[in-house]
Formats: sequence, C-alpha cells, structure tokens
Amino acid sequence: MQIFMTGASGYVGELLANALATQGHTIHALCRDTTKAKKMLQNPNIKVFEGDLLDIDKIEMAMQNCEQVYHLAAYAKVWDKDNNAFYQMNVVGTENILNIAKKTGVKKIVFTSTAGVLGPCVGEIVTEKTPQTVPHSTEYERTKAQAEEKVAAFIKLNADIEVVTVCPTRVYGAGQMSQSNAVTLLIKKYYHKKWKILPDDGTKMGNYVFVGDVVQGHILAMQYGKNGEKYLLGGENATYRQFFDMIGEVCGHHLKLIKMPYKIMLFFAKIQQFLADKFGRPPLITPAFVRKYLYNWHSSSAKAEKELGYKITPLREGIKNTVEWLKNK
Repeated sequence: MQIFMTGASGYVGELLANALATQGHTIHALCRDTTKAKKMLQNPNIKVFEGDLLDIDKIEMAMQNCEQVYHLAAYAKVWDKDNNAFYQMNVVGTENILNIAKKTGVKKIVFTSTAGVLGPCVGEIVTEKTPQTVPHSTEYERTKAQAEEKVAAFIKLNADIEVVTVCPTRVYGAGQMSQSNAVTLLIKKYYHKKWKILPDDGTKMGNYVFVGDVVQGHILAMQYGKNGEKYLLGGENATYRQFFDMIGEVCGHHLKLIKMPYKIMLFFAKIQQFLADKFGRPPLITPAFVRKYLYNWHSSSAKAEKELGYKITPLREGIKNTVEWLKNK
C-alpha cells in the first residue's frame, strides 16, 4: 500500500516510517530538509518528497495514489518570536492535509495531536472525554486544540473519508535526541550523573509512554480506529519522585536531587522570557510551560487498549530499554 506521511524525519515519525516500510508499504514522506531525510530514511520503500505543510502543490504531488495518511508533523517549539508560526503550521497545515487528502481520494487519516490538549487532571483521571477546565498553557497546545476542531468540522462534512486522532503523552525511548524527545534527554543526563533538579516537591504526576508503544498505537489506530474518535496513547502514571527513583534503580546509582520550588522555576522562566523577547534568543523554558508543574497530568489509555488492542510497556522496562540504548551511544 502507498502511504503519505508528514513528520517522517521527526522522532516518532522516523520510527513509524521505517516500521511501515519494513512491513512492505511504500511511504511518501513529505520533508522540508530532503538531504537530512534521505540520510535518516534509507529503507528503499521510503520515497522522500520536498515540501512543508503550507506547500499545497507539493503536498498534492506527494499524496498522489496514496490510500492512507499519517499526519505527524507539527510546530512544537517552546517559543517563537512569531506566535503565528504555530497557527500556520499546526492549524492551516492540518487543514491543507485534510483537504488535499479528500481531493486525492485518500481513504483514512491518522492525525497526531497531543495529550496536552485534554488538559491536566482536575479531579478524576484524564480520558478522551474529560472536559477541559484549565486553559491551555502553551501556544502549541492551543493550536493543536484548534487543529482538532478543524478535524471535527471536516469529518461532519465528508462521509467518504475517515479521520482518527491519537494523543501521545510524554514520549521517551531510543531515537532522535531532539526537543520532542525531552524525557529521554533527561534520562540521559541522570544516567551520566548530570541531573540535579527535582521539580517543586516531586509529587506532581505525569504519564510516560515508551516510543515503541506510540508507533504501534499509530498503526493500530489506522487499522482499527473508528472515524471521528480520539485515542490517548499513554503509558504508566508516575510522580517525579517515582520516575527519578526508577531511573536510579535501573542506572545503579541514585542521585541526590535538589528541590526546585515552583516560584524559583517561574522566576527563572520569566528571565528567560525577557531575554527571548528582547534579544530573540530561544528560552530554555517559558513561564507558560512552568505553570504546567502546578498540575497533575495522569491519564488513562483504557479506550485505546479496548478498541485498538493497544499495549503499554511497563515504565521500568521502558526505562531499562532506554538506558541500555544510551550505554551504546
């Protein structure tokens, strides 16, 4: 089968493209940097096409004769001096993919959003049906939520094409050491004894998902996902203390971490934001992102497990796999 994909040169996308190509599918990968992409995606079943989410003609050319679409590409930076960049890539770009897919006769699309769209846990554990009660923290989350609205509107008007949305949580595991793989970068720093910080008091909870599970979750969503449905692709829930303790057990050394109160993190982030706004230097973290530490972010993937056959790699096993990979880096 011929499959069109955006984001194939990204962290999850690279692994997904290679997994599908290994299964015998022909992947049409839309990439802005074709030189980089061709070095990464060397499976003969992967064809690299130059273009981005705003290049309508190039998207249409790359999507010809494809039956399925995986739309993973997104603008996920912590900050940009031009906030409109998030809207253009995440919202307008998604609209372009949807409209061209309809025009070229695609049968099914899997759209990659983020669990951040659903918001933090306020009361019961977060599921796909949890109503949003806390405003989105970042421009990335806001524009991803807007993109989901575009998907919902598209589905209502187009009965001849299916669209399924998947929402990964905090992804980690072997792969590109990029901004999208921040959790693995953290594990790497702990492994090399270079991590010293415990966010606030360490009791806030998050959900950590092994990258291999996310890749399989995408494939399962394409095979079994129901039109118009959303699926959380998550892993185990753990507090920061539990997460770091587990890394320490796997690494064979426990580091003494320094509690970093929320107010101090926020002060540091405000300085970073000031320097970014004044000098255009990308901040390490922003106040909006720090505010996420005020909440718990635990969630449930029960719907994906039941309807897709999605399986979760235990957190300890996933961390062990990641550390073993890091030892050879």
